[in-house]
Amino acid sequence: MAVRRWDELSPQVRRLLVAAGSVDAVLRAVALVDVRRRPADRVRGPKWVWATALSVVSSAGLLPLAWFVLGRRR
Repeated sequence: MAVRRWDELSPQVRRLLVAAGSVDAVLRAVALVDVRRRPADRVRGPKWVWATALSVVSSAGLLPLAWFVLGRRR
C-alpha cells in the first residue's frame, strides 16, 4: 500500500481525517475525565489500566467507546 502525503489527499479526505481526529480527541478527553471522577468500585478493572490505555493506545475512537460500554459499572 502506497503512503500518501497530506498534500496529496483530496480536500474531502482531509476534512474527514480532521473530523475523525477531533471526535477521537473529544471522546478520549471525556472518557479520561470520567475515569478520574468515577469511584474505583464502579469500574470494571483497574482504573490505572483504563487511563493508561485511553492515553496511549490509538484506536480511532473505539477504546473510549469501549470504556463507556464495558468499563463502567452502573
